[in-house]
Amino acid sequence: MYFLLFALLLFALLGCIFFQCRRKRIICKINSMDDCAKCSVLNELAYPFGYDFHCDCGFFSSTVDAPQRQAGYTRLYDYMAPRFHMVFDALPVYFDYQDRTWLIEFWKGQYGINTGAEIGIYHADTIISKNEYKTAWFSCADDHEMLDCSFRLCKDEAECICTSGRHWWLTAFFVGCFSRPSALTMEPCISFPDREMLFAFVNGLRRAGCPDDCLSVRGLNVCFVFRRDSAKYNLITRFFRFYSQWRNRIACRLYLWVTRPFLCTEDRVLYLYYYLPFAFRKLLRLHSFHKRCHKRCRKEGCL
Repeated sequence: MYFLLFALLLFALLGCIFFQCRRKRIICKINSMDDCAKCSVLNELAYPFGYDFHCDCGFFSSTVDAPQRQAGYTRLYDYMAPRFHMVFDALPVYFDYQDRTWLIEFWKGQYGINTGAEIGIYHADTIISKNEYKTAWFSCADDHEMLDCSFRLCKDEAECICTSGRHWWLTAFFVGCFSRPSALTMEPCISFPDREMLFAFVNGLRRAGCPDDCLSVRGLNVCFVFRRDSAKYNLITRFFRFYSQWRNRIACRLYLWVTRPFLCTEDRVLYLYYYLPFAFRKLLRLHSFHKRCHKRCRKEGCL
């Protein structure tokens, strides 16, 4: 009995020494890397998941050729998101343009241990009725259909993230920051190719509940302010949103505690990758989320 107890204590002591030595080696390795090397490694790690890292701003964003592009979009994604620890406000804007129904959707909220926002540009193959909006599957915009867009995401009136680009899915995710969706304000701007599409989008935005005092149209550019989600959730969804946010808050605190030897985002994320690779993969879990929802949608006949 005493021998077994001694063996367990010795094993635990050796384990602590091993992990402490490993931790110091990882810290020395990261400290010896210059900024360009860190960014190169992070981009190489994130690219298979459909993301790249912006070293100048310290956030991840989606690439144009992200694998999520193959999955398209359906409302099932938003419904399932809280079950994958993604709790956000969503503003879908539907409108008809050139014999097709388009959807430009805006999201802001908490994605695991990331605070972020998204703009997604999609369209159906034909014009569909309002009754089909919740069940239809939308294709992602092709390269020639992408739009110049940008957004600023603010938390409690302080600027948090700014990004822009010509895209079909413009995103930004800041690691290790916890936020309530209601505390975030998103200010998107989109540039349209002609006035027909612009006015169709503006009318759709008004139908979605955006007040005119939050809307600005200049030339072919539309900017507005997205503050709160007007959707009403059922009891099950409210439970998952509450439970996921509780877990997200704890996960954020654990991330900051584990990566406490560093302050910069790139250093923290690299340390997490070298020290706990499985935890790093959870940072970019949106890749698996889209794949699993896409498979479920196929089974239920959405596609």
